[in-house]
Amino acid sequence: MPNQKILYVTTEMFPYQEDNNMATMVSKMALKMHQEGNDVRVFMPKFGQISERKFQLHEVIRLSGMNIIINDLDQPLIIKVASLPGERLQVYFIDNEEYFKRKQFYIDDEGKPFGDNDERAMFFARGVIETIKKLNWVPDVIHLNGWMASFIPVYLQTFYKNDSYFKDSKIVLSVYNEENLALSESVEEKMKFDNITGLKAFEKPSFQSFVIESMDLVDMVIKGDEFLEEELDQAFSKTSTTKSEYIDASTINNLY
Repeated sequence: MPNQKILYVTTEMFPYQEDNNMATMVSKMALKMHQEGNDVRVFMPKFGQISERKFQLHEVIRLSGMNIIINDLDQPLIIKVASLPGERLQVYFIDNEEYFKRKQFYIDDEGKPFGDNDERAMFFARGVIETIKKLNWVPDVIHLNGWMASFIPVYLQTFYKNDSYFKDSKIVLSVYNEENLALSESVEEKMKFDNITGLKAFEKPSFQSFVIESMDLVDMVIKGDEFLEEELDQAFSKTSTTKSEYIDASTINNLY
């Protein structure tokens, strides 16, 4: 079914990250739907490990320049774009000096999670939403991959609940066996600035707790890995959201 507008939001995508399941899956799904004649765009964080020179990233001045308030501080939003090597498929990168310049993804040199991983996810989610609106492009399908992307449905259901921009977009969440790191206990306090309160994820904040929270806030949940680890599998079984078992990237169009 061509001519759909499909937005992939992901924390990982090949070749920008190593060839793991999520990175490969997102790349294959986006490429397949693009080659079938759909209008496909991908958004991901501009982690410090992604080489701007190698992948020919450049800043999109007309989209950059917004400020997003996170934890009562103004953070400048920088948008960079590249085409998937060898393809005319656009990948947008959410960037910010404070949050994404560092070379590691989520842990410091001593193996401890960064204390601001929560803020980075908040900034990423808000950055994606605001940039899509600025593009004046309304996706038919928003397909979320990775723990940072799971903050998007939380924001759409709370902070943006009176904004009708995405009212006709269907949201799909792929759940993967990602590394599960704890998030700062102060995430609840930080999200209060955006009038977000009462989340179950606040009880024991972690990457996984926000993925589990978002399972109930989307239109469909799909297994990104064939077998999910115990807590994710239990949450997947419990959610009343429409579900799909793992399917190969080559048949993802059936889902849409």
